[in-house]
Amino acid sequence: MTSPQASPQWEGAVNARLLAGDIYRMGRSEWLTERGWDQVYNDGVRTVIDLRNPAERKRRPSDPEVGEQALARFALVHSPTEDPEDPRYHEHFVPYMNHPRLYADMVAMFPGRIAAVFKQLATAQGKVVFHCSAGRDRTGLVATLILALLGQAEQAAREDELAARGINEWHLVAPVKHPYERHLDPRELAEVVKGRGEAVAEFVGGLDVRGFLLSNGVTAAEIAAVVARCR
Repeated sequence: MTSPQASPQWEGAVNARLLAGDIYRMGRSEWLTERGWDQVYNDGVRTVIDLRNPAERKRRPSDPEVGEQALARFALVHSPTEDPEDPRYHEHFVPYMNHPRLYADMVAMFPGRIAAVFKQLATAQGKVVFHCSAGRDRTGLVATLILALLGQAEQAAREDELAARGINEWHLVAPVKHPYERHLDPRELAEVVKGRGEAVAEFVGGLDVRGFLLSNGVTAAEIAAVVARCR
């Protein structure tokens, strides 16, 4: 299995790293510069899976300008992991899904949507990168499920720590401050990382990922294809 700490050199990318095999993860794609997209392509990525909700998928004034041709080389797949229009959503996720302690709720409420991400991973062309906004929580949920599927559940907490630290570094330099989050000092961050790690461990310890995927429409062949990508 490829080291989850490998960081690709993609200009503008935030919270980007190689998860396993030919699967990468990162924060929102709009942070990439045009040169960054060239670097993504040169690294063999051909499919980008966006886990965000429709309203999130837009350029911000502070984002770099990127020409259409830079993006035309990729299959840009929209596969949101949640439905914010579901009445239950706002009862559970305030102001949004922002911690691994909520992963079990996500899996219970939106199993079909999460399974759909794995179906996309199974059939993706070339290497693949998946992302949400921060590259931490929805991305982290999918990454945790992948690691558990591979029998590498013990790596999930460390992977989550890298993501939490990565977006915390971004909060320090972000041109537009986040409405709910801020940069945490080392002591604060250590407490957050500890709590998140404990929640990740509890989540993966209570879920049969293969069984979950099979019961929600992912075939055994598709599961095998995802696993093969990660070797």
